Amino acid sequence: MSIRPVKRLIQAQPTIEGAGVKLRRAFGFGNTSDFDPFLLLDDFRNEHPEDYLAGFPWHPHRGIETITYVLKGTVNHGDSLGNTGTLGAGDVQWMTAGSGILHQEMPKGDQLGKMHGFQLWANLPASLKMTSPRYQDVPAVEIPEVIDDDGTIVRVVCGSFWGKTGPVDGIAADPRYLDVSVPAGKHKTLPVETTRHAFAYIFEGSGTFRNSSKPFDVKTDNVGQIDAIPSEETGNRTLVLFENGDEVTIQAGEKGIRFLLVSGKPLEEPVAWYGPIVMNTEEQLRQAYAELHNGTFIKKR
Repeated sequence: MSIRPVKRLIQAQPTIEGAGVKLRRAFGFGNTSDFDPFLLLDDFRNEHPEDYLAGFPWHPHRGIETITYVLKGTVNHGDSLGNTGTLGAGDVQWMTAGSGILHQEMPKGDQLGKMHGFQLWANLPASLKMTSPRYQDVPAVEIPEVIDDDGTIVRVVCGSFWGKTGPVDGIAADPRYLDVSVPAGKHKTLPVETTRHAFAYIFEGSGTFRNSSKPFDVKTDNVGQIDAIPSEETGNRTLVLFENGDEVTIQAGEKGIRFLLVSGKPLEEPVAWYGPIVMNTEEQLRQAYAELHNGTFIKKR
């Protein structure tokens, strides 16, 4: 067994999306080859309704899949195919945009005005860029949890882990998407296939990710504030990018740690990307925007 070394620590950066939603972006746009097949991860965590209620009005997607995971509050959604629904705490929506879809996502806080969720973008291979759009809406009660003897809890959103298989299926990149909670002071080793790119995104507590040479401390409080770590590891809402290996090891801090652990098989295909549309060539990208302009973007099936 080989521990995955820590390749890079990334501080999620504040940005504004949609109609003025303030969020943090862990990675996205530019060169995302280290994360292939994933393209973007946003953390929309806010306690001030004026910073998120404007939401994400109608916008297009083509060539990707978007994964929305809600922890607090709700997200109302609708699309150009007539689908509507609401995601609540613990729910997941895996949307395959495929050949093209127009949709909107409108967040609403809980009773205290708090909103928290993540959106991950996964690329589609060239062979499936123009596949039919589809949704997989998964309520919280359908997401299996595994509780280990030491109290570690893993919610399996997608993929298989410790004998459980997540409810999301048929995804081209064969991803594994886990929500991991390790209790205070516990040491945990988690398997990750060597053929996958993998990253962890810490959003509660603190811990030490250890590689073959030295530990990397990542400490946050329950709203993501960094707490007394070495200068090269400072950052709010920290993402840990791993190198190759077949396991990840974590030592939880005094308040425990909770993080997303995401991995997937690289597509290793060219990426032509502008905004919410991701294709393989610049010509395909121009065609997509021409179709968006002339009204032929949505394909009739």
